Amino acid sequence: MAEQTITFTIDGVEVKGKAGQTIMQAADEAGVYIPRLCAFKDLTPHGSCRVCVVLVNGRPQASCTQPATEGMVVESETEEIQKHRRNIIDMLFVEGNHFCMFCEKSGNCELQAQAYRLGICAPKYPYQFPVRDLDASHPDIFIDHNRCILCGRCVQASRDLDGKTVFEFVNRGTEKKIAVNAEAKLADTDIDISDKACDVCPVGAIIKKHIGFATPVGRRLYDTEPIGSDIEKKN
Repeated sequence: MAEQTITFTIDGVEVKGKAGQTIMQAADEAGVYIPRLCAFKDLTPHGSCRVCVVLVNGRPQASCTQPATEGMVVESETEEIQKHRRNIIDMLFVEGNHFCMFCEKSGNCELQAQAYRLGICAPKYPYQFPVRDLDASHPDIFIDHNRCILCGRCVQASRDLDGKTVFEFVNRGTEKKIAVNAEAKLADTDIDISDKACDVCPVGAIIKKHIGFATPVGRRLYDTEPIGSDIEKKN
């Protein structure tokens, strides 16, 4: 049986998708980029970061979880939506301790790249400078909670791709954080440097040791093209 094709619009552009696809999946295939931070191609979307929110027939929906339907009208690049995204990115920067000039992930960081794409040079909200720890106990991997944005990718990847459940959320509200499945530290878990959970972090919260700054400035992932350029080239 042939797959059912659906047609809808994103910012006035006609997009053809397949029945069962989310708005984001159909948009990606059509070469229309919708910003995101928690969504990752190998993981089940859960809509936690809200950066990918779009207006669907006038109502806000997370494009990574909202199914695409025939004839729907999606708005992604309106000033209202872009303001919403800038506010989220701004808050993520000030709620952590992101010192981009010293971070090994600079140039490859999705949070940094989204800020540049949205025209953010400095957050508008006051920095909170929370006191957070760093776990460098493992010989190959370290966790810097200062940079964590609680996207949940590492939790999902460890559970669904690695089958290990190394990471999990603990606490709530401002005390919420990523914890490891051990009495004390990362070195006490069964995580391995080859695990998918070590590769999915969008920021510099989970970093592999011994390879920092290996790629020179000018050759890093987002040095020459904005985030989403790989998808937009499909159009």
